[in-house]
Amino acid sequence: MTLAQLDLIGDLARPARLTVPDLLGRPQHRVRVSFECATSGTQVHRFEGPRLYDVLSSAGPGFDPVRRKDRLRFLIAVSGADGHHALLSWAEIDPDFAHAPVLLAVRIDDTPLDRAGPQLVLPQDRCGARHISGIRAIRVDGGYPTLPPVLATPGLGSAEVR
Repeated sequence: MTLAQLDLIGDLARPARLTVPDLLGRPQHRVRVSFECATSGTQVHRFEGPRLYDVLSSAGPGFDPVRRKDRLRFLIAVSGADGHHALLSWAEIDPDFAHAPVLLAVRIDDTPLDRAGPQLVLPQDRCGARHISGIRAIRVDGGYPTLPPVLATPGLGSAEVR
């Protein structure tokens, strides 16, 4: 049996290639999700897997400890085998901010996903648009430089539009 693999890449101290058995070795969380799908109605599933935050934290995101709130500039791009993509901000999954219980599901309705690969599950999303099946890569990207402050033009208020 060939196991699906996903790559953790980007601004990480410890990039990795993981399989579902690797993810099973981490603390597992369970969630029941109801997605309101426009095309197929309401779908209810049970998912199990580690939290995305825990998996990415163990890979060592490249936060700059000197810069206040540096982690807030980091984005997480998730790519599936079918070409679907989703984007999250680090603040969504960080316990100090939104603390969303986003999972890398290794089981759906008690069915293992060893061959298909893990699924991105965002229980807080009303519809399943950011649900990604067969994850192949997760990229953590903090490559957004600090921009210099914009100086106000004399005589123009900040609310004026031209």
